[in-house]
Amino acid sequence: MNDKYASLRLKNQLCFPIYAVSNIITRRYKPLLDKLDLTYTQYIVMMVMWEEAPVNEKILCEALCLKTNTVTPLLKKLEQKGYITRRKDNDDERRLLIALTDSGLELREKALCVPEAIAREFRLTQEEAEGLYIVLYKILDEERKKENENSL
Repeated sequence: MNDKYASLRLKNQLCFPIYAVSNIITRRYKPLLDKLDLTYTQYIVMMVMWEEAPVNEKILCEALCLKTNTVTPLLKKLEQKGYITRRKDNDDERRLLIALTDSGLELREKALCVPEAIAREFRLTQEEAEGLYIVLYKILDEERKKENENSL
């Protein structure tokens, strides 16, 4: 039987399992991040900071696939918590330069347990995790290419 609406079935949608798994993953992170006094989005900001700091806000937004209007409140909150500082870039005052404080660096040590705990939660083999990572980053990379093409 030919079902012209088969493509509209929830089980046939790529978006649904990604959406549902994203929610599950975020919920699993919550108790771990609560101990660090971070939300999930604050945590991903801090991960970029631990890797790249100091960094300007534009680079941070690009790394996180987020817009400035989403990142700015996160940065304000992280600054209030004492994890980062924000100041005008000496080379270009239109840019905001974000740096880690000593407390922000100390938080990295406390966060080391998070990836290990999450890996145990989902019990993926190394091969499964790598395959999933490759597919998801392929989608992200394609989206970034489109955004770059549109900004030209």
